[in-house]
Amino acid sequence: MHLYLPFVNVAWFIATKVARSSSKTFSRVIIRIAVGTVALSVAVMLLTTALIRGFKQQISEKIFGFWGHIHITSADVGRSIVETRPISINQDFYPYIDTIGRLQFVQPHRIFGYKLPIQWPQYTRGGVSHIQAFALKPGIIKVKDQIEGIILKGIGRDFDWSFLEQYLVRGRPLELADEQPTREVLISQQTADRLQIDTADQFVVHFVEHNQQIRRRFKVVGIYKTGLEEYDKRFALVDIRVIQQLMGWDSTQVAGFEIFLDDIRDLTLFADYIYYEILPNNLWAETIREKFPEIFEWLELQDINEVVIIALMLIVSVLNMVTMLLILILERTNMIGILKALGYTNWGVRRIFLYYAAWIIGNGLLWGNVIGLGLGWLQQRYAFIRLSEADYYLKAAPVSFDLWSILLINVGSLIVILLFLLLPSWLVARIHPVKAIRFN
Repeated sequence: MHLYLPFVNVAWFIATKVARSSSKTFSRVIIRIAVGTVALSVAVMLLTTALIRGFKQQISEKIFGFWGHIHITSADVGRSIVETRPISINQDFYPYIDTIGRLQFVQPHRIFGYKLPIQWPQYTRGGVSHIQAFALKPGIIKVKDQIEGIILKGIGRDFDWSFLEQYLVRGRPLELADEQPTREVLISQQTADRLQIDTADQFVVHFVEHNQQIRRRFKVVGIYKTGLEEYDKRFALVDIRVIQQLMGWDSTQVAGFEIFLDDIRDLTLFADYIYYEILPNNLWAETIREKFPEIFEWLELQDINEVVIIALMLIVSVLNMVTMLLILILERTNMIGILKALGYTNWGVRRIFLYYAAWIIGNGLLWGNVIGLGLGWLQQRYAFIRLSEADYYLKAAPVSFDLWSILLINVGSLIVILLFLLLPSWLVARIHPVKAIRFN
């Protein structure tokens, strides 16, 4: 004899009846604890992923906004920031490289690390958005008794102010006249505080060129603060023509070009394409990741923290759900005996408890998403979690939710927990119907 009802999933039907039972049992407390544990774990996983994603995204945007995504310089120059050799601004790609759109490329697909024999064309997510020339010159600022090392970054009329304007604390951007180079300078808040100067103040910068000391007076017209303390304290913006004069270059010579992309994920593809397909042999293309590897290595270390936290939260959820399932099975011993006496299979009874567990996990996932996404939204709107900008480069903890990450956490948690529950559900097979009914 087998328990069978046409068109009805008996295991699901019984599981929903048990789940909706209003009986005041000890298992009810355990179920609430299990729901709360799953909810807390999912909320922590969502917030961890969102915080690390937001942190990496905002730090990367600051660095790329200040330096661009790809640098084009002389192939003979070293990888030092301040070591420069002049190249001509009259290049075939300048400024027309910003007309490059999405690139088509062929890349082997991999599954679990193995290359598939089939390849098909793919496209980059965007193209080149902007290109601008730059030049660099180190110097020493002297204001009264204060001395400060600085690197002047020369910019021209092709400079995109959209990034730096949002970090302008006081003053205005540089006004680059057509006739003569301007002696205006844009310094960081950190430099202004150390030298105790403000907008409209002037200072002298000392340079050494060809074993001779050169002095230039600059007027502060603006003060910026990106939060990247290591870079803010080292750089100031001036007219590129001032740098050209100091270096003994003519108006067609620059240190290099900064290229901005529509999407950071296309960085390596565009760097290779520009170097191999566009640049002449005397020029070199380098990504900003390669130029400043230490900060990006630090950002990549955050991925380890993310994996560890998610793994710990999953372990906590699994252990609590296993404990909960064992208690439910022991509490429903009489029901299991009756179902097996009616001819229901061990797997059928196990399915009842797995469906019940899935219902509990689903409730936990629901509340976990409400808590996690809700707290993330509150942080985005009100920024109540503050950070030390000197240590983390940001004033507040950034949050950036990704739809695919949210789906992966929810679906992955459900599948992983249910897979681990298969083992304790095997306890059903060891319950004998006669003993279970007699025990009642």
